[in-house]
Amino acid sequence: MPVPQAKLDALAARIAGLDFARGGWLGAARAEALARLGAMGLPTKRDEYWRYTDPADLTAPQAPRAATFAAEDEPPVFDGIDRLRVVFVDGVFDPALSDDLTLAGIEIELLSKAGQTDIHWAREVYGLLEARGQTPVQRPLAALNTAFATEGILIRATGGAAKPVSLIYLHKSENSDVILHHCIRIESGAELTVLENGPAAARFTKVMEVDIASGGRFHHIRAQGRDHERRAATHVFARLGAESLFKSFTLTANGALTRNEVVIDLLGDDGVAHIAGAAVGDGAFHHDDTVFITHAGLRCESRQVFKKVLKNGAVGVFQGKILVKPGAQKTDGYQISQSLLLDGDSQFLAKPELEIYADDVKCSHGSTSGAIDEVALFYLRARGVPEAAAKSLLVLAFLAETIAEIEDAAIAGDIRLHLQNWLERHGR
Repeated sequence: MPVPQAKLDALAARIAGLDFARGGWLGAARAEALARLGAMGLPTKRDEYWRYTDPADLTAPQAPRAATFAAEDEPPVFDGIDRLRVVFVDGVFDPALSDDLTLAGIEIELLSKAGQTDIHWAREVYGLLEARGQTPVQRPLAALNTAFATEGILIRATGGAAKPVSLIYLHKSENSDVILHHCIRIESGAELTVLENGPAAARFTKVMEVDIASGGRFHHIRAQGRDHERRAATHVFARLGAESLFKSFTLTANGALTRNEVVIDLLGDDGVAHIAGAAVGDGAFHHDDTVFITHAGLRCESRQVFKKVLKNGAVGVFQGKILVKPGAQKTDGYQISQSLLLDGDSQFLAKPELEIYADDVKCSHGSTSGAIDEVALFYLRARGVPEAAAKSLLVLAFLAETIAEIEDAAIAGDIRLHLQNWLERHGR
């Protein structure tokens, strides 16, 4: 089926000012991504997977202006966690703000440097997982990222990492348009935790590809907040081997438009994939979680737990699918998406899906929207709890199931404190 000319015209305008690096293994991977992109064009709101979210700001030739947010108005997350800091300022690695990129149990390199070599482990990951994730649903912004990413981090975990790797994205320019691409390889029996936080840019396009070998364990915790006007489109593509684990949690607060996509392939037997997200939005806030999990191995487990708290016209979107392939017996798939609407102006749009081709499975999905429980609120108020504090407690209780997906108690506590501070500032 031919690509509509409007999509191709939008693509030509979007990439006109982008640099396309050639040569080496990275250049070949980028050329293949550009070919994929040319066969798709850029998304429009008429596309099925964009029906709830208008991608215009993400596909425009120039990034919409986004005023930076005063750092002192919102304390940075993860500051109390012992971690290896890797800092990007408007998409450029800053060695002065970063720690030494040496840590027991892992190897860390910059994409810009590793891409100049002839042979590198990342050539077996970069763009390959993204390409797999283009079927059965096209994800043009991910292909755009693979073709034109200017920088990124390559991490290979060979053992148990001594501490988390923290990717920090600072936003200094009101017109910055950043494209970053990270590749992570977890070898058999290795374990790694990656933290992410910071607004990154006026418009941020990011892909993270995670390849987990048999017995590997990967933990991913990120906090998207601070700048109110930022736009972001992020993708995580993960491939899991036998008895491997992938766990990802995202807290989103603030931001004019955020689209987070997660695509997981459970290829080996007895794999586990948990994806969770908590979003709190006030006013001009549009947040979209789109998840696609494929079960191909035996006895695999997946969980999707997403909750959004919305007020003053904020919009939340959840699109989640579980695909169980033939032969993927004993699959355990769980999906829940819920919203807490604090007024009559906000919206929650949900599209849960199950597609099952095996007969010995346990799969479920559910989606609900509701308001603050007036009985619970009255109970707290009757015991002397001020109304704003009572509402904050109920919101935290509502979001608790998502935070419970974080295994590290210290990191979970830091996320909980960050969320509590946000609620206090916004007068819940």
